Amino acid sequence: MKQTREVLRLHLLTGLSSRKIQGATGVARTTVQDYIRRCEASGLTDEEMNRLDDDALRVKLFGERKHPAPESSKVMPDYNVIHQELKQSRKDKTKVTLMFLWEAYKAQYGEEAYAYTQFRVYYRRYKQKLNPSMRQIHVAGEKLFVDYSGVTLPIYDRKNGTVSQAQVFVAVLGASGYTFVHVTPSQRQEDFILSHVLAYEFFGGTPQVVVPDNLKSAVIFHDKKHGLVINESYAALARHFGMRVEPARPYKPKDKPKAEQGVQAIQRYILAHFRHQKIFSVDEANEKIALLLERYNNKVMKHIGKSRTELFEELDQPQLRPLPANRYVYEQFRKARVNMDYHITLEHCHYSVPFTYLKEEVEVRYSTQHVRIYHKNTIIATHPRLRISGETSTLHEHMPQEHQYVHEKMNPQRLRSWAKGIGEYATVFVEDAFEAVEHKANAYRRIVAVLSLAKTYGHSELNLALMYATKHRILKVKSIVSILDKKLYLQTSANNTHYRTDTLFDTHENLRGADTYK
Repeated sequence: MKQTREVLRLHLLTGLSSRKIQGATGVARTTVQDYIRRCEASGLTDEEMNRLDDDALRVKLFGERKHPAPESSKVMPDYNVIHQELKQSRKDKTKVTLMFLWEAYKAQYGEEAYAYTQFRVYYRRYKQKLNPSMRQIHVAGEKLFVDYSGVTLPIYDRKNGTVSQAQVFVAVLGASGYTFVHVTPSQRQEDFILSHVLAYEFFGGTPQVVVPDNLKSAVIFHDKKHGLVINESYAALARHFGMRVEPARPYKPKDKPKAEQGVQAIQRYILAHFRHQKIFSVDEANEKIALLLERYNNKVMKHIGKSRTELFEELDQPQLRPLPANRYVYEQFRKARVNMDYHITLEHCHYSVPFTYLKEEVEVRYSTQHVRIYHKNTIIATHPRLRISGETSTLHEHMPQEHQYVHEKMNPQRLRSWAKGIGEYATVFVEDAFEAVEHKANAYRRIVAVLSLAKTYGHSELNLALMYATKHRILKVKSIVSILDKKLYLQTSANNTHYRTDTLFDTHENLRGADTYK
C-alpha cells in the first residue's frame, strides 16, 4: 500500500494533477485517477489515512476485492519493426505506408488482429515515447537538480599519508541556477541525505520537485520491469519536506541539464582551485568551498547580465516552501520477522514487540538514537538504539503473563521438558541459560539451537558435550558445536598423565581405573 499512500498524499496535500503524480511515483496515470476517485468517493482525509493501517485503508478505498478484467485477446503488433520499416521506406523511397503494413499484419493474424484505427492509435503512442529532444522551461521554485561530480577531491591523511577520494555533491535550482556544493566522504545514503538537508537550509526553503540521478541512495529500481521504486529513506526525506521525487531516466542526461551544467561549472570554477593544494579533511574542504561558492553565485553571467544570486532572490526564493519546524532526522528502513522470543534482531541487537505479533513481518525504522517498529503502518514498539552486539531491549508490557505461555509457540515449560528427554546436563544447560538473561524469552533461541543439535549428534553425545560446557561455563551455541565436532569431552591433557575427563559414568568416588594398577 506504500505507492497508494504516496499517490493519495500528493493528491491530498499538494493537489497535483494526475500527470504530475504519475511522474513523481511511477504509477500509471489511469491508476492514479482511479485512486483519486476512490479517495474522493470515500471522503478520506490525510489525517484519517495516517491513522488507518494497510488493511483498513484497503477496505476504505476498495471494499471487497474484485476479479481483474480479462486481458485483450488481440495480438499486439511489433511496433519496433513497423517503425523501422517506415524509416527504411523513406530512405529507400519504396513508398511503404502504414496501411500497407497493417494489411500484412491483418493477413497474418486474421480475427486476432486490431482494426486499422486502433492499430494507428497504438503506433502514435509508440512514437510519442521515442523521446524527441526539447528545451526545458524551468518554473521558479519548482525543481532542484542534484548530482555528484565525476571529479573527486583528494583528502590527505596527516598521520600515514594515505589519500582518499571525497565525493562532491552539487544541487542546482532550475530557474535561477543558484548552486550549493557539499563535500562528503562517500556517496552512502547517510551522506547523500545529509547533503540534501544542508542544501535546503542553504536555500532557506524547499522546491516542489527534486530530480536526482539513479544512484542506489535515491532509487532502487527505475526500469520497465520494476517501474519506479524510490529508496525508502529518500522517500521519507521527501515526505518530511513535502516534495516529490522525479528521478532522471537512466542514461538520459538531458533530463537533468541544470545538474550537468552545474557539475561542469563547479569542476571548472571551484575544484580547479585545489589542483595544487592539499586538503586534509572533509570539513576543511567544505570551509574553502563555501568561500569560492559565494563568489561563483555572485558572478555576473554575461548572457543575462545578472548573477545567480540576483536571479535566486527574484525567481526561486519567493516561491520556495518554508522549511519544516523540526530538522529532518535520518532514518534507515529494514524488514524483519518477529522471532519465537517476540524480539526482532537489528544489527546483532534484539528489540521486543508485543508477543501477539509472533512470526509477523514488521518494518523497522531506526536512527542513531531510536528504533521504531511498525506493523502494517501502525507503530507497535519504540526502543532506544543499542550499540553493543548481543544487547537486548525488552519492555515489560510486551511480555506474556505466566498464564498466557500456552498461547506461545515456545515457552519455558516446553523447553525444560525437551531438555529432560535429552539428559541431566541438558536440563542444567537450560536452567543456566535462563539465569543468564533478565527475561526468560531472551534465551529461547539459544536453547532451541542447542537442543536441536540432538537430532544431528544424538542425545548421549550432546549430553556429554553439555557436561563439558557446564564445567567450563560455556553457553554460546558456536562453542558447543565446536565441542561436539572436536569431541573435547573425550580428550585428555598431554601435559598431565593424571588428568581425567569426567563422563556420565565416573561420578562415583570409589570407581577404580587403569591408574590404580600401575
